[in-house]
Amino acid sequence: MQDSLKPVPDQSHSWKGYALATVAALCWATGGLTAKWLFTAEGPDTAAWRVPPLGMTIDPVVLSGARAFSAFAVLIVYLVVSRRYALRISRRELPFFALFGVVGLAGVHFTYFKAISHTNVATAILLEYLAPVLVLIVSVIFLGQQLTWTLPTGVGLSILGCALVVGAIGGDGLAVSPEGIAWGLASAVFFAAYSLMGRYAARRFSPWTTLVYGLGFASVFWMLYLRGPAGVSDAFATPTSTAAVLFIAVASTIIPFAAFLKALHYIDPTRATIVATLEPVIAGLVAFLALGETFGPVQILGGVLVLGAIMLIQAPGRAAPAQPFEVPPAS
Repeated sequence: MQDSLKPVPDQSHSWKGYALATVAALCWATGGLTAKWLFTAEGPDTAAWRVPPLGMTIDPVVLSGARAFSAFAVLIVYLVVSRRYALRISRRELPFFALFGVVGLAGVHFTYFKAISHTNVATAILLEYLAPVLVLIVSVIFLGQQLTWTLPTGVGLSILGCALVVGAIGGDGLAVSPEGIAWGLASAVFFAAYSLMGRYAARRFSPWTTLVYGLGFASVFWMLYLRGPAGVSDAFATPTSTAAVLFIAVASTIIPFAAFLKALHYIDPTRATIVATLEPVIAGLVAFLALGETFGPVQILGGVLVLGAIMLIQAPGRAAPAQPFEVPPAS
């Protein structure tokens, strides 16, 4: 049933939030590597991959639409069979889910890919992971979160570590253009909005409710943008690409987004987004171990900084417990 206005969880259970946010980062990283395979299967770097080539490439925007539609289809079947109560909402709650789906789910991917098209991957990732700064500012100014030195320090360390891991510092460097910066900052705003709206939803709904309706509205957005189901047909052109899309839908969409939403029951959005910066660290390590890509001293230092940031924000006695994000009763 709907989890409306349930009590604020015991802060002693915050470890569950960190664990769930880490699961989300791990799944996002795994899905990102699968997506990279779909994007570059015919590219010049295919030989470096220790996996068979796909024999075709899929446009990132098409993959985003196929991912949202597939995840929604899989999740709604699962909920109808085993958790039908999670589908019960009132009509007055639909605007929130529409905003969450379009801004928090579809908006993040759309702006991220637009940033890549005008800059490069390193720049886009770095800009998107400025989201913890925005979440911290909003949480302190508007949501009453207590500001301690550990939070801004943790945010700074995680962003610096992320920059080192993706090669923005000591690597190929940033590719700066006005359009790219604008789209990258937009992706940070949308990721921050996703985290903050997820915190709001955590006090009212189960993660399954929030996710299924969010994915439903995200699917509508992509169907409109891509002009119907035919716009995502390329993603299902072969059995291999179909299997890859379904894997991304489950392992990189349903599981991590649900885990992240559940994490917001136990920790505040600032800490959750800091943990999310583990994504490029995990992706870099997996790419090094499984795909033969480079992960040198600079990337290792970046990973250490991200881990240090996560340890800092949860160290006992260093930061005050997160202030509850109370939600007014539905009228």
